[in-house]
Amino acid sequence: MANCAEQVHFGEVNIQPEAGNDIRLFIDLDICASGECTDCDIECSYFYHPENNGIFSVVELATYVLVCRKCEEPHCVNACPVEALEQQKEKNKILIRHNMRCISCKSCSHACPYGTIYPEHVPFLIHACDFCLDRMEQTGEPLCIKSCSHGALSLKTASDVLAENTFFVGDNLIVHSTHWTREKA
Repeated sequence: MANCAEQVHFGEVNIQPEAGNDIRLFIDLDICASGECTDCDIECSYFYHPENNGIFSVVELATYVLVCRKCEEPHCVNACPVEALEQQKEKNKILIRHNMRCISCKSCSHACPYGTIYPEHVPFLIHACDFCLDRMEQTGEPLCIKSCSHGALSLKTASDVLAENTFFVGDNLIVHSTHWTREKA
């Protein structure tokens, strides 16, 4: 099973995830974008990166898959001076950010005509989420869920009937977000 670090950094997100009996991280992007949460106060138990903010990679992935307008001519990609942002044509135009190239200049964020690339989601340091897959049996509910003061995170079974505006993103994530589609525009 690919972890989020591989998905975000190398574009290996499964674009046709399936339901199952497994437990997945659930994030409500509408809560995150509501304005109530001005500074993400989530704690993380992922050991291998500074400040333990793996949730940023989860939000970035979910945003690129569900909120991004997938422009025919992606201004965000064209604005990047170091070619760190790529639109994957073969994967429904999903954006990926090559973190080893990214200099966090935020040009992509400023160039996006729809404001879907949030500047705070383009950090200089790499933050990776491993979904606590190898630790959940020992630790129970992940620390990010326990520490989210706005209730944007939880665990859900992938076999649950998905509510309106709720989607599978990759093999480890369920996201609630008001989803933009070209057909409804």
